[in-house]
Amino acid sequence: MLTLRECLKQAEANKTAIGHFNISNLEALWAIFYAAKELNLPVIIGVSEGERDFVGVRQAVALVKSLREEFSYPIFLNADHTYSFDRVKEAVDAGFDAVIFDGSKLDLEENIRITKQCVDYAREQAKVQNRDIIVEGELGYIGTSSKLLDAIPEGVKLGLEDLTKPDEAKRFVAETGVDLLAPAVGNIHGMLKSGADPALNIARVGEISEAAGVPLVLHGGSGNNEQDFRDAITAGVRIVHINTELRVAYRDALRLTLQENPDEVAPYKILKPAVTAMQKVVEKKLRLFSNL
Repeated sequence: MLTLRECLKQAEANKTAIGHFNISNLEALWAIFYAAKELNLPVIIGVSEGERDFVGVRQAVALVKSLREEFSYPIFLNADHTYSFDRVKEAVDAGFDAVIFDGSKLDLEENIRITKQCVDYAREQAKVQNRDIIVEGELGYIGTSSKLLDAIPEGVKLGLEDLTKPDEAKRFVAETGVDLLAPAVGNIHGMLKSGADPALNIARVGEISEAAGVPLVLHGGSGNNEQDFRDAITAGVRIVHINTELRVAYRDALRLTLQENPDEVAPYKILKPAVTAMQKVVEKKLRLFSNL
């Protein structure tokens, strides 16, 4: 079975991307796993700080590890959007396969300093724990919430001068040693209620990829159009994050089930259509990211 680092190298060679999907319950985990296994594609499970607080840090590790071991399957766990060294340390110590320090709200110097601290700790613990740990840094602010939006998130600017700069990306990677970089290239967290997020700046994706020299991660993928995904992957994106679209699919399916079956009280019956709805979203995205 391939490691996450090996899966990333394979994605680079094939000019494809690995799907990253967030969970906050067991239904979402099964939906993602069923979809990935059906297509025989590696997949990354993400849990943000809020999602980790709800699911449990070590519990999330145990759940994903149980699937990987039982099915000998390349499913990996990532500590998504982590805002302090202490919480990165918590995830590393608990056994996460990957961690993200999100210093996108910080100035460049402070972002570099804390990201490097996270990288150094992960490298040290990788030796102690005899396993590989992928570390991602974030450069450029794209918002923080995976929800439906009426407008562009407050504080997010999409002008060319506001996107991640290639020279800063190059410096950031060189000075921190991160394995992955999440830039701001016109992407936003959450999904506009209008149904169409702003276009990605594909040229900037390519410039950052060339300058940084590490695989890029596209956060806030919910709401972007298929052609933007294809072009961004060709330009250097190797992981794509999807969360809001899964949440919407879960909510809508659950709402319909409760409306149509008001007397049903068995949770596994109530929630099964929500699993199916999320699985369909994941399968569609994985096919797109892998050119299937």
